[in-house]
Amino acid sequence: MDYQIIPVTAFAQNCSLIWCPATKQAAVVDPGGDAETIQAHVADRGVTVTQILLTHGHLDHVGAAAELAAFYGVPVVGPHKADAFWLEGLPAQSQMFGFPYCAPLTPDRWLEEGETVQLGNITLDILLCPGHTPGHIVFFDRASRLLVSGDVIFNGGVGRSDFPQGSHADLIESIKTKLLPLGDDVTFLPGHGPMSTLGRERISNPFLQ
Repeated sequence: MDYQIIPVTAFAQNCSLIWCPATKQAAVVDPGGDAETIQAHVADRGVTVTQILLTHGHLDHVGAAAELAAFYGVPVVGPHKADAFWLEGLPAQSQMFGFPYCAPLTPDRWLEEGETVQLGNITLDILLCPGHTPGHIVFFDRASRLLVSGDVIFNGGVGRSDFPQGSHADLIESIKTKLLPLGDDVTFLPGHGPMSTLGRERISNPFLQ
C-alpha cells in the first residue's frame, strides 16, 4: 500500500491518502478540512478515489468528508456506529472549535471489528479501538505492515480521553490488546504528528510503561 500524509486544518490533522499501487484505487482517510488541498494532492498522484474512510467522529477528522464524497461520487465508510453521536453533533463541534459550519453526517457504511475494506488489491482489516471515542476504529494492511491509527496512538503519546464517552483505561487496553500484538515491525500513520512503529512505542512510549 502506498500512502501520503496531507496535514489539514488548524489542528494539523494527518489526512492520509492511501492507494493500491497496482490498480491506483485510492481512499482518503480522515479528511478533516481543506478539501481543495486534498483534491490537489489526489490529482498530483494520478489515483482514483473510490471511498472516504473515517476512523472516528471528531470534526478535525471528518470536516471535509461530505464535500469530498460528493465531489468524487463515492461512499463514506466508517467509523463504528458508537460514534454516531459525534457525527450528529458536528454543527455544535464546528461552533465550539471555530470551524466553518459542518452539517451532521451519516456514513454510507458503519464498520464493525472483524470486517474488512477492499481497496483495489489491498484488504484493510478493521479493529475497534475505543477510548479516545467509543467508536474509534483503525485500518490495518497486514501485507505491507501499515496501520492507519487515527487518534489512538501517537509517536510518544496516546489520544486524549477527556471527551464525552472517552476512557483512558479503555484506550490503553485497546493499544495493549489490539495494536501491540500486531507486531513490532508495524508502521503506523497517526492522526497527528510524525509516524512511528509499534515496536518503538511499546518500548519508549511513556503511557505504555
